[in-house]
Amino acid sequence: MSKSTKTFLALCVVAFAAACAPKESEVVYVDQPVSSEPVYTGKYK
Repeated sequence: MSKSTKTFLALCVVAFAAACAPKESEVVYVDQPVSSEPVYTGKYK
C-alpha cells in the first residue's frame, strides 16, 4: 500500500475510535435569582 493510503486508513481508525468514545455528561449550573418577582394575588387581596 502507498503511504497516502496508510495515512488515510490511520485517520479513519482514529476518527472511528473518537466517535465511539463514551461521552462525558455536561454539568449545567443554574444560578438562582438574587430577588424573586412579586406575586400578584389579585385586585382584592
